[in-house]
Amino acid sequence: MYAYFFKRVIDSIISLVACVLLLPLNLLLILMGLVIMHGNPFFTQQRPGKNEKIFKLIKFRTMNNKKDKEGNLLPDEVRLTKYGKFLRSTSLDELPELFNILKGDMSIVGPRPLLVKYLPYYTEEERHRHDAVPGLTGLAQVNGRNTLSWEDKFALDLKYVSDITFLRDIKIILKTVGKVFKREGISSETCATMEDFTDYCANVGRKALR
Repeated sequence: MYAYFFKRVIDSIISLVACVLLLPLNLLLILMGLVIMHGNPFFTQQRPGKNEKIFKLIKFRTMNNKKDKEGNLLPDEVRLTKYGKFLRSTSLDELPELFNILKGDMSIVGPRPLLVKYLPYYTEEERHRHDAVPGLTGLAQVNGRNTLSWEDKFALDLKYVSDITFLRDIKIILKTVGKVFKREGISSETCATMEDFTDYCANVGRKALR
């Protein structure tokens, strides 16, 4: 009952209140983004939601659009600005996702929505992470975030999906607050954020399954 009704009601109330209370901060970050990023302060990208339904995720931009001589975007670690590093370390880049939650594409707690291009590489078991609405934070985020291996991250996502309860969500939210203040798990050991899953699949020989 909680996962199918009350969770959505709670998400709607919390996201609406947060959008109102954080409006001054969001306006400030929009203005700063316009100046520092020399244009659009928002980053939007298609992500798979519940039942793999595609939606448009919105965040504050943390990287510029600098390209090489061939017109290809430079690596993330090169394009990530000092302002972007600050946004990521404080998780302020995630604030616009409150509107995704208010709309119903996301939840406060759930598996993080990953890239659409990863979908063909999931095993049948891993695809069950999309049985739940994706979240702003989740069990994987409070247990290592980007420092986790892909196997560990998926295992925690599946553990959450198999037993969604109000008490577990409260615990994850409280742990998230602590992680944000401590600024833990922002980057993996090899990347500015997390190793690309398709690169990982290529390295271990995993083929696209569909």
